[in-house]
Amino acid sequence: MPHTGQLLNLQTPDGRLLPAWAAIPEGPLCGAVVVLQEIFGVNSHIRAVTERFAARGFAAVAPALFYRLAPCDTLGVELGYSDADMQQGRQLKSQAEALPPPGMAQDVGTAVDWLATTTGQKVGAVGFCWGGLLAWRAACSLPQLSAAVCYYGGGMTGPEERSRQPLCPVMAHFGRQDHFIPVDTVLAFDQVQPQAQVFVYDADHGFNCDQRASYDDASALVARDRTLAFLDTQLRT
Repeated sequence: MPHTGQLLNLQTPDGRLLPAWAAIPEGPLCGAVVVLQEIFGVNSHIRAVTERFAARGFAAVAPALFYRLAPCDTLGVELGYSDADMQQGRQLKSQAEALPPPGMAQDVGTAVDWLATTTGQKVGAVGFCWGGLLAWRAACSLPQLSAAVCYYGGGMTGPEERSRQPLCPVMAHFGRQDHFIPVDTVLAFDQVQPQAQVFVYDADHGFNCDQRASYDDASALVARDRTLAFLDTQLRT
């Protein structure tokens, strides 16, 4: 059944209030999931993804990871998928990545810890594009994370990122037609990360987002089923 989310503010270790979109289903839970945004903010697509996880029985929360650039008590940045939005999103990502350590990494950890404390469930991370990269980094740095799923994680297949070692099981989805993430780098990632489940689809970057021209229904459905089965296995308490 559809589940409507709500805006929450989570307390970060450095005393800030982190806006987040949360969807917590009633009744028994299958686990908990942190949904990590693309460069477009916690927009309608990311909110819908969060609510779909809740409809499947997962407690889900999507932290607004650009808030350190312009603190506010709302979700802040909500972009679409035009060329202008793409350019703005890339600029925001560059600024966020340039924050002094730990930067937004502590915000990902805040969302993980909040879900674990609030629900008593094992927590996974599912990220898209930039969020896919952040989910990979979280898998390699947060021992409290029980699983990570990375959708076309921009940058995670490069030499520096693929040399990291995950602390939890990882699944990754990539598009064979993705000109942002060359297939040869995906194969290199797969070779040095044999414990990760890596899938390549005949699709473009952003194939999971039904608001983008690159959406591919067949690939999105297969990736969804694989993701849900993976999370059900890894997060079941």
